[in-house]
Amino acid sequence: MKKILSLGLVILCSNLLIIAQDTSPVIKSIINEANENSQLENLAHELMDGIGPRLVGTPQMKNAHDWAVNKYKSWGIDAENEEWGEWRGWERGITHIDMVYPRVQSLKGTQLAWNPSTKGKGVTAELVVLPMVKDSMEFAKWLPSVKGKLVMISMLQPTGRPDYNWKEFATEESFSKMKENREKQTKEWNDNMKLTGYGRRTLAPALEEAGAAGIVASYWSRGFGVNKIFAAYTKKIPTVDLELEDYGMLYRLVESGKKPKINIVAESKEHGTVPTFNTIAQIKGTEKPNEYVILSAHFDSWDGGTGATDNGTGTLVMMEAMRILKKFYPNPKRTILVGHWGSEEQGLNGSRAFVEDHPEIVEGVQALFNQDNGTGRVVRMSGGGFLNAYDYLSKWLYAVPKEITSEIETTFPGTPARGGSDYASFQAAGAPAFSLSSLNWSYWNYTWHTNRDTYDKIIFDDVNNNVILTAILAYMASEDTEKTSRKKAILPISNRTGKQLEWPEPRSPERKGGLDDQ
Repeated sequence: MKKILSLGLVILCSNLLIIAQDTSPVIKSIINEANENSQLENLAHELMDGIGPRLVGTPQMKNAHDWAVNKYKSWGIDAENEEWGEWRGWERGITHIDMVYPRVQSLKGTQLAWNPSTKGKGVTAELVVLPMVKDSMEFAKWLPSVKGKLVMISMLQPTGRPDYNWKEFATEESFSKMKENREKQTKEWNDNMKLTGYGRRTLAPALEEAGAAGIVASYWSRGFGVNKIFAAYTKKIPTVDLELEDYGMLYRLVESGKKPKINIVAESKEHGTVPTFNTIAQIKGTEKPNEYVILSAHFDSWDGGTGATDNGTGTLVMMEAMRILKKFYPNPKRTILVGHWGSEEQGLNGSRAFVEDHPEIVEGVQALFNQDNGTGRVVRMSGGGFLNAYDYLSKWLYAVPKEITSEIETTFPGTPARGGSDYASFQAAGAPAFSLSSLNWSYWNYTWHTNRDTYDKIIFDDVNNNVILTAILAYMASEDTEKTSRKKAILPISNRTGKQLEWPEPRSPERKGGLDDQ
């Protein structure tokens, strides 16, 4: 039976619990330290401003791993970088994009990840847009015309204003008209893409093979000035993402017959094959050292911004919680381990490798707490499909201050994750792992994988709340006299397939990433 409860109701229903949070000196100390001596802003500055984005395979990713190890050791916590695979070594350099005809204007955009460097003065060429075609044969006949041209492969957006801005200021008729026109245009664009015979991943390589000088895209994230920044699919020619405003201007110039030209200088370095790591730190348990409370957050990011909310904030929560626990709970009953996973963004690779390489730790997991969806305070927790999760999670949450738990909605028994973030790697192996899901703060449109995911988007009050929550949960899980149950609930019928859901199977990581693209 599914239970959806606010923590207020959980607390009211917990009259049999005898835990008194106001008598626990450890919990009092956790709360006081977090509120009076927070290190979050300094840690955020060092990680986001100093080290920057943490794309797997880059020197910045390795710098971040080394920084975390040194930081933990400065707090008296054992830590190491554990190698689990190899990746294509690559380093971003300077990107300059300038319109040089019919007038001169510097443009806002960036080279996509793992794209080769341009040479000399870069690439200067005329822009063309994808044609409307009847079928793939017509597109194949058009392909040779891209030789020596820069090809624009994204749809011209009809507006750069997000919907909430339209809703606030436009008439109802105007807003409806815009949405209808955009839906029609989007459908026509998607239908035309299907007619070309190519998809998002295959189009750019086909254009490269046909002799294009480069690829120009714009992956708008439906917010003011914000684009999602991912990886390039070309091996020799530049691929850049332009912000909507500049992309739209160039597209309209092409359509009006002005034949605009731009110059792209995109400097990057190849570093061959480099090792990939997870950073692991632990406070050894005194009574049950082979049972584990795991604090979990992925360390890597995409590199359009500095990875502040995906997943810099989750990283900060776990580091600060560990610092506080070491200071006020230095001899836990169970081992408290923190995992800063590499290459989550390419498929949970670091955590999957850890699960595969350390079955003895997975077997000993008392609980895992993962945070990975933005800077907001935690507002949702699920039992993850573990039948008896309510029994222990509600007990642990009862010890957390009401001002933190009052807005947390819990769902029991819930269902296991099939991806999304690193707790899914542990759930698939049967370990009780739980996501600390946070308030939105416009995460999906403004900071998730975007060029605006930067330090200034962090809400430190919310992050500090999450530190208190995480540290108390870790303390309570460590102190619990009982080992947590791993009994799985009977999963519901899938609305999509009409069949009963099955527990996800563990998946092996990609241990040699991007090496085929070199």
